[in-house]
Amino acid sequence: MIRSMYTAATGMEAQQLYMDAISNNLSNVNTNGFKRTKLEFQDLMYQTLREPGVRNPEGGMSPAGIEVGLGVRAAATQRIFQQGSLNQTTNPLDVAIQGEGFFQIYLPDGSMAYTRDGQFKLSADGTLVTSSGQFLSPQIVVPSGAEKLTITEDGLVSVVMPGEETSTEIGRLELARFINPSGLKALGGGLYGVTDASGLPIIQYPGEEGTGRLMQGYTEASNVQIVEEMVNMITAQRAFEIVSKSIQVSEEMLQIANNLKR
Repeated sequence: MIRSMYTAATGMEAQQLYMDAISNNLSNVNTNGFKRTKLEFQDLMYQTLREPGVRNPEGGMSPAGIEVGLGVRAAATQRIFQQGSLNQTTNPLDVAIQGEGFFQIYLPDGSMAYTRDGQFKLSADGTLVTSSGQFLSPQIVVPSGAEKLTITEDGLVSVVMPGEETSTEIGRLELARFINPSGLKALGGGLYGVTDASGLPIIQYPGEEGTGRLMQGYTEASNVQIVEEMVNMITAQRAFEIVSKSIQVSEEMLQIANNLKR
């Protein structure tokens, strides 16, 4: 009974962590560029009371052994980089990625981070920055007085200056792809960092070799499915209840055993 209580405790801890992941997904249902996470479980080690295939006292071979599992653990939180829906904003500084790829962002320490959130702003000197003021890479500087900003599907950025009829190219956006995007480390603020699991970034222009295309005047919504998360929440709640019930039953069995000598 003691073993069953410890085993059930691992189940309660796992379901609590599952609920934490669900809560985070639901909290970011309106966060642009957010990618939901899925918690994966693995069973723990087993205590072998009898090996399968051993000889019994009668000389026969046991077709199966006796193994008792010792619970469950969280193996990984996989981030699902499924395309979110595209919402039109008509803001020329909003850019969504349709397909694979990440915008490159300079962090204050000089390192590079990556994001799917394309809600850009202009700094005091006209440089494209994120909502947190971090610079986009490569840096795009919009000249003062520019009347029209255009970003094409393949990343070309051009403006029309006062008194001119033709546009002037001022830069080109690049996107980063990863062999294993699920291996990226979440940094918060919609940013991801490179890890050994993700591999090094592959820098390409939008639309090249499987890289997504850009859509100006759109933002990518969160890919969280509320109905699916609600079902997962109910499943986690019921699993937590039944595992806690097994602890209660184990305690009652211990109480019965403790009262045998009375």
